[in-house]
Amino acid sequence: MTTRITDRFAACAAENRPALVTFIMAGDPDLETAGKILASLPAAGADVIELGMPFSDPMADGPGIQAAGLRALHGGQTLNKTLAMVADFRKSDTKTPIVLMGYYNPIYIHGVTAFIADALAAGVDGLIVVDLPPEEDSELCVPALAAGLNFIRLTTPTTDDRRLPAVLKNTSGFVYYVSVAGITGAAIKSNAAVGEAVRRIKSHTTLPVAVGFGIKTADDAAIFGRDADGVVVGTAICNAVGGSLEGGKATPGTVAAVTTLVAGLATGVRRART
Repeated sequence: MTTRITDRFAACAAENRPALVTFIMAGDPDLETAGKILASLPAAGADVIELGMPFSDPMADGPGIQAAGLRALHGGQTLNKTLAMVADFRKSDTKTPIVLMGYYNPIYIHGVTAFIADALAAGVDGLIVVDLPPEEDSELCVPALAAGLNFIRLTTPTTDDRRLPAVLKNTSGFVYYVSVAGITGAAIKSNAAVGEAVRRIKSHTTLPVAVGFGIKTADDAAIFGRDADGVVVGTAICNAVGGSLEGGKATPGTVAAVTTLVAGLATGVRRART
């Protein structure tokens, strides 16, 4: 299955560099500002955009992304508004891949069939649903793949060679390697171990492997981009949003706080293999 995601990773590989995958929370700190942030990411250097679907019980998220989700929920963000953000983005950008990332509950409430149709209509390219294991593939993964959406699966340091084939079976687009056995934003303890894990996963699949959790700086992006096909940055971006606010509200510097960070990260992925 060829999608914007597969095309973008192929284009980055042709440039001999990893893709920069950026995560923002839909509706953070408010719908209007989040829309401006989303629209600004490609020019700042983002190759793929993960758009978080706010949820009240984000079990895998660290404090930074939890705070972003709460800001969005307090601002009235809903799944329908998140889909509308994508549709609005597609009016001016038809090339940058967008992956919706979050938890199954909002999708289940929306209705799986309706969600897949609405996501495709909005211009979504892929899904990451962190609380649906391979044993539940019939619930969402298989229907999404059949409709043309990539379904990106997470692997972790505890995903051994016996478990990996089940995880990879219906994965498409790319494989997301969670570099730490913990929550988002946790510190990476061993650069070498991450590289070894990426090589081990790649021995089982032809899909690109992107590394996330704990990548915060351009130097991090350069280091982990040597082995990985992509680097994922989320917590640092959410923290940049949070740090720009005054009284919990967006300021004139909020969008710039994100674009400045992303532009720096983009320099990191471009020197990863030089």
